[in-house]
Formats: sequence, C-alpha cells, structure tokens
Amino acid sequence: MKPKVFITRELPGEAIKLISEVYDVEVWHEYFPPPREVLLEKVREVDALASLLTDKIDGKLLNLASKLRIIAQYAVGYDNIDIEECTRRGVYVTNTPGVLTEAVADLTWALILSIARRIVEADNFVRSGLWENTKTGWHPSMMIGVDVHGKTLGIIGLGRIGSAVARRAKCFDMKILYYDVERRVELEKTLDAVYVDLDDLLKLSDFVSLHVPLTKSTYHLIGERELKLMKPTAFLINTSRGAVVDEKALVKALKNKWIAGAALDVYLKLNLRLKVILYLNLET
Repeated sequence: MKPKVFITRELPGEAIKLISEVYDVEVWHEYFPPPREVLLEKVREVDALASLLTDKIDGKLLNLASKLRIIAQYAVGYDNIDIEECTRRGVYVTNTPGVLTEAVADLTWALILSIARRIVEADNFVRSGLWENTKTGWHPSMMIGVDVHGKTLGIIGLGRIGSAVARRAKCFDMKILYYDVERRVELEKTLDAVYVDLDDLLKLSDFVSLHVPLTKSTYHLIGERELKLMKPTAFLINTSRGAVVDEKALVKALKNKWIAGAALDVYLKLNLRLKVILYLNLET
C-alpha cells in the first residue's frame, strides 16, 4: 500500500503524475487554499503534506498528524511552518531554494522599471479614458517618470535573489549599495557592490529593494523610522515578504510624501486598488 499525501493546491506540469508513482495522492482542486478546518482534517491520515505559504503548519495541526513524516513546501520561504515543532517531532521539512531566483530577480526589475517609468499608471490612464479626455496625444510633462540608469540601488539582503538583482543593475550602470547580516566580500568584488549599514543605505539609495527572509529580526524591518530616512524621491521595492514592511507606516509615508512610491509583490492587509504599484507622490 502506498503512503498517503495531501497536496494543498494543484501543481503545474507533471508534478502530480510523478508524485502519484510513489504516493496515494489527494489534491485540493479549488482555486483558493483549503480552509483551516479542512487542512486539520486531511492531515489526520496522511504520511506527507505538500504545502504552500498560505497553509499554517503549527503545533495544533501537528498534534493531529500522527502519521505525518514529511512536509514538502512548494516555496522558497517557510515562515508558515513551525520548524521547531517539526524538528521536535521528527517531521522532515523541505523547500525549493534556488528554483525561483532568476524569476524573482526579473520580477523585481519589472517592478523597478514599472514604478520609475509609471507604466502601470500610464496603462490605467489610457484604459480609463482619462488620456482621451486630455484631447492631446502627448505633452512634455505627461507621465514622464524618473530615470533608472545611473541611479543608486540599495539592496537589503544580498543572497541568491539579491545578488541576481545586483547583476541586472550593472547593466543599468547603477551604483550598488547593500546591507546584510554578514559581509559578502566575494560578491562585493564581482558585483562592484559597496557594503553600508542599513541607515546609510536608506539615506543614499534611489531604489531600495528588499530580499530578506521573514524572521523575528526582519519583521517590520522597514517601519516609520526607516521610511523617514529615505529620500523623498526614492522608491521602495518589496519582493520578499509582506510583513518585512510595516504597512501602516508605508501608507503613512506615501500619504505624507516621505518617499516617492512603493512597488509591492507581497503585502498583508493593504486594501488598495493598485495592489502592485503604489505611486502617490507624482502628479499626472
């Protein structure tokens, strides 16, 4: 008899087929993640769980999962999983580091270019009919945005993704500053990156890009104090975890024009019409 696995979302490609060769597979086929009560019920009889970041794996769940031997996280991050509890119970936890490095670096650059050149705003400007209402095809001050080439990029977390972003920045002839919990001397040489403390990075950078895991020390790493240190012309880019930024402080910073804007791939509770690009300081 095959061991049982519950997969909390449909996986792309041949993943399910390959897993089925070894496991008796049950997949949650709904678009949204399984409700908490469903997840707690499903883990009672499975030997393995394939989870996503939306699935909370805590002591309560593990108490019910008497047969569980492995949690395979379909993500690089694993802050949704209580690792200490899993370790104590002898439950293996795996993740997928490296597979999304270049993809996230590409997305980071898409956000940098989008917010600097006001691409999302301009698209909405045309689609909403506002552009047509101006009765002119172009004006020298219309949606001009700011340059990326030659500016200063501050990278917080020069790991796999952070260093991939830095490699791309070299093509834009940017000055690269970085802050990390440890010096990356070899990367400094290959990327021509300069190590600075966090406060100096925030003060000097035109674009601040976050690439850190969510831990107790990085929770709300960027708050009101840090946002006030940034230039009023600077942009914050977050492709790490939503909770790394204090969102209430970010909204306050944007409304009060402490910074020029923010481009977010991740967020927690912001109720915003434009969920990817927040650009509140520049007038049309």
